[in-house]
Amino acid sequence: MAKSLTVALLVASLCGMAAPAAMADAEFESFVQKMWPRAKAAGISREVFDRAFAGISDPDPLVLKLANNQPELTTTTSQYLEKAVTQARIDAGRGVKAEEADLLGQIEKRYKVDRNILLAIWGMESNFGRDKGQMKVMRSLATLLYSGSRKDYAREQYIAALKILKIGIVSPQNFTGSWAGAMGHTQFIPTSYLSFAVDWTGDGKKDIWNSSADALASTANYLAKKGWRNDRPWGWEVKLPAKFDRALIGRSNWRTVAEWSKLGIKPARGGDFGSPKVEAFVMVPQGVNGPPFLVTRNFMAIMDYNQSHSYAVAVGHLADRLKGGAPFVASWPEIKYDLSVAQRVEIQELLTAQGFDPGGTDGRFGARTYEAILGFQHKTGLKLDGTPTVALLERLRQGG
Repeated sequence: MAKSLTVALLVASLCGMAAPAAMADAEFESFVQKMWPRAKAAGISREVFDRAFAGISDPDPLVLKLANNQPELTTTTSQYLEKAVTQARIDAGRGVKAEEADLLGQIEKRYKVDRNILLAIWGMESNFGRDKGQMKVMRSLATLLYSGSRKDYAREQYIAALKILKIGIVSPQNFTGSWAGAMGHTQFIPTSYLSFAVDWTGDGKKDIWNSSADALASTANYLAKKGWRNDRPWGWEVKLPAKFDRALIGRSNWRTVAEWSKLGIKPARGGDFGSPKVEAFVMVPQGVNGPPFLVTRNFMAIMDYNQSHSYAVAVGHLADRLKGGAPFVASWPEIKYDLSVAQRVEIQELLTAQGFDPGGTDGRFGARTYEAILGFQHKTGLKLDGTPTVALLERLRQGG
């Protein structure tokens, strides 16, 4: 996790001087107090509210920096995988898997969620509990609500966070997590905690901060409620036939694995899929020239946990590696598009306006944008290359 040293603190330490304390921000303090009526309406007492924000007098600049630089959103899938699924993390996960075999087996038996997926999420979210985040949850959420681009998210989460403090499971001083207010071993956001956290140990506390057992069981409960089933994998890396119809790529084309097999799709490593009745769709997280995947509704359950295709692929792949699986077969292409950020955003905006969902309008291209481009190209009779270009932008400007 990024260290929370400010430039001022770093310079001060280098010079052997004491760093000045953060200056109170009167406007921010006033903003925090304006948050009280909504908290009161949600059943929060003034005492809980005041304790939650005690000592919080200025927004956290690191929160805004990290919010704009999420690696799963600012890098390609291959770049994200390179840092997320490392040999060190695989080795650590296998060690934890052996050490916690009994616990993982019991959780898997109750919730029917693959233990390797739970381990992968644990490893991705907090490096198996080593980095659960030390940022103050209430300050982070107030900062996002004050000046961030995720105000709707922050508004919902800060009320949920206050409800957690009202329960008394954790003190305001120990109420820490990530820049987004994600907490504990598996980084539950406040609303997820209220809806899915469980007391696995039976001590009367749903303690995702200090109990890895509670956290792992809570995550299993979350995934089970979101549709995870152990009778199907998250997905497979596949090989598409030479003349595969690219119009079939994307989540609008769910078919059974048996149907995809009849169309010539095969596992990248050969053999059989082994789940003929399971529904799946073809996904290209790094474009049509990158590795294709056939992903199931288990993949969508992972995406419900974190709405990034790169994250979901990384969790699935790390889980496979923990089982003894091999690296991906296909190579990942280097992505270079001769488009400015403004042009990339405009492509996504025009796709959205014409009924093709690119998954956002931030200029970052992922599986949803490639699917939207292919959908537009198919509708307008263009070559199905799925590639964002200036020519594509011009065609979109013409309305198809």
